[in-house]
Order: sequence, then structure tokens, then C-alpha cells
Amino acid sequence: MSLTEEQKTSDPAPASGGDSLWRTAGAWRGVGIAFGVYVVTRIAQLAMVVWLDHSTPHAGGLRGRLLVWDAGWFLKVATTGYPHGYTEDMAGQLQGNELAFFPGYPMLIKLFAFVGFDPRTAAIGVSWVASAGAAIGLYLLGTSLYNRRTGYALAALCMTAPVSIVFSMAYSEGVFLAFVAGMLVAAHRRVWWAAGLLGLAAALTRPTGAAAALALAVAALMEVARIRRERDASIWPPIAAAAVALAGVPSFLIWVGNRVGDPTAWFRIQAAGWGTSFDYGTSTVNFLNTTLTLGDGWVPISVALILIVAAVAAVIALIGKPWLPLAVYGVVAMGLVYGQAGFYHSKPRLLVPVLLTLLPAAIAAGRARPRVAVLSIAAWAVFGLWYGAYLVAVWPYTI
Repeated sequence: MSLTEEQKTSDPAPASGGDSLWRTAGAWRGVGIAFGVYVVTRIAQLAMVVWLDHSTPHAGGLRGRLLVWDAGWFLKVATTGYPHGYTEDMAGQLQGNELAFFPGYPMLIKLFAFVGFDPRTAAIGVSWVASAGAAIGLYLLGTSLYNRRTGYALAALCMTAPVSIVFSMAYSEGVFLAFVAGMLVAAHRRVWWAAGLLGLAAALTRPTGAAAALALAVAALMEVARIRRERDASIWPPIAAAAVALAGVPSFLIWVGNRVGDPTAWFRIQAAGWGTSFDYGTSTVNFLNTTLTLGDGWVPISVALILIVAAVAAVIALIGKPWLPLAVYGVVAMGLVYGQAGFYHSKPRLLVPVLLTLLPAAIAAGRARPRVAVLSIAAWAVFGLWYGAYLVAVWPYTI
């Protein structure tokens, strides 16, 4: 690697953001290639879903496959709103309900439906548009932190990761990742008003928005230290951005608590409906131990291997000393995934927006010969796209 490239990976973010990054990223051509990566991967994976789907016509075909499981909850929030209290079954047992789901994605569905789209079409459309934005955001992030080739690799690796099928489904991962990638780019380029708004949007889209908000807080602290050292700007824009983003997750949890009349309502609903609680990784360790010693299904075993490989990749990424806010976001987000109890087969999906696990491969692809990088990513893509398509079209359980 040349001295110029080494400097680019370690130098602080430039004081002026948008225009210089736009030129560095190749303007419309560079962004267009990133968008093309998104389009090609989505078409390939949807084709695999159709190929693997042997269900009856009554199952709803491809469209039905994209609207299963959590999609129904998001649609209920978008069309009927949130309930005013707990939901119980006939025996009086607490059940999960719509209050478990953050409002960012359903609000966008409602907006699209308001202008005339069918809610189901709106749900898929929002996910597709947001996922395209996520691919572009990842390209810009990789370019800002490293170089254009790393940016392309980061976008391609994420869009073809195992369970990247959620970027085509009526799920919130695409919306969340678009906000997170945009927030990190804005923070790295010191565009604090945008970073704050995008951080707040991420925090109102998924619980792991708390990890994104903490990352922005770290970026703000780094900027405040720089400003006090160089005395070239006001410290208030980064502080305000961090404060806005940090308010997101607590605000929704408090709102749910006030609506139900129980400050722990969100956590109780999560536990009742999906078995989700934070047990500091005990259930994850037990799952890995049981699956790798007694497991007889290939999907559980593959999930266990994905969790192990992702953890190793994250350690490798941290050894390489990435930009600190990105590292903080990745570590906290992974801690939330590995530290909680819940459906084991949802964990690979929850890892998709973490980014830290993809960083070593993206950096290596950015430094490798183009042919080696393309062939390596293509091999990864074949498996990742097929794996996600299989889980939706063949495997009968939720992801």
C-alpha cells in the first residue's frame, strides 16, 4: 500500500464534507456503480427465491414471501397504529404486540400509503428504496474512511451477506442501515446537523439505534477535543448532534411505558412475544455448545458457524484499529445481538447491519488485485444470496 493510501486510512476527516467526498467518490458514476451493485444483487436473490419456492399458489408467491413474519407487525403499526396497553390471551397470559416495534419504518410505510400506494406495496417499496440508499451510503462510508475500492467492496459484501434477503423484504434493516451509514458518513465529514438527524432516525427505527447514537457521541467527543485543541469552530454542533441521537431510543421506550402505564412495558412485551431479554450471552453460549455438540439440523449448525465467524471477523477488524466511532457502533451492536436471549435463527439477520464483521474482508478486497477481489466477492455472494433465499423460500421458520 502506498504512503498516500496509508495516510488516507488514518488521517482525520476533512473539515468540509460533501463536495470533497462527492468528487473522491467519483460523483454520479461512482454512486451509480454502487446502485448497480444493489440492483444486481436484489435481482439475483429474488430469482433464487422464485427458483426455490415450491409452495402452492395460495402462499402468495414471491410477493407473499416478502411480506411474512415481522412484516405483518410493521404493517399493523402502519395501518392501525399502536395499541394502548398489553395484549393477553384467553388464559390471561401476556402476549407480544405492536408496541415491540419501533416507529421509523412503519411511519415511512404510512407516508407512502398516504399518497396512494397499497400498504403492502408501500412496505416493500420503502424497504427497496432504503436498501438502495444503504448500498450507496456504505460505498460513501468505505470511500470516506479508506478508498473507492473498499467502498464498493463494503457495499457488495453487505448486500450479499447471509440473510441479506431482508433488504428485499418488508423488514426494517434496510431503512436502519441507510440511516446508520448516512450518519457515520456525515459524522466523518463533520456535517453535524445531518449526523444528528440521521442518528435520531436510526434510533427510532430499531433498538440497536442506541449503538449508533453512542457511536455518534464518540465522534462528537473526538470533534470537541479537536476543536479545543485547534480552536477553529464551535463545539456546540457536534454536542447537539449527539444529544439528539441519544434521545431517540429512550424517548420511544418512555413513550411505550407511558402509553401502557408501566415503565418496563417494552421489555415485558419483547420477552412475552419473542423471548427476548438480555442475559449477557448465556443463551448464545448455550446455543453454540448444544448445536455444535448435539445439533442435527444444518441450518442451526450454519447459524452457529456464522456467529463464530462474525465474532472472529470483528476481533480482526478491531486489531486493525478502525475509525473509533465505527468500532464503538460495531462492538455495542454485536453485544446486543450476542448478549440477548431470543430466537437463535434471527441472530444472523440482526448481524447484517453491524458492518464491523465485514470490514476486514472489505479492506482486503480494496487492497487486492481487482480480479482476485471480484472473484472472492462473487464466491461470497453466491453462498450469501442462496442462503437467504433458502431461508425464505424453503425453511419454515421466521428469520
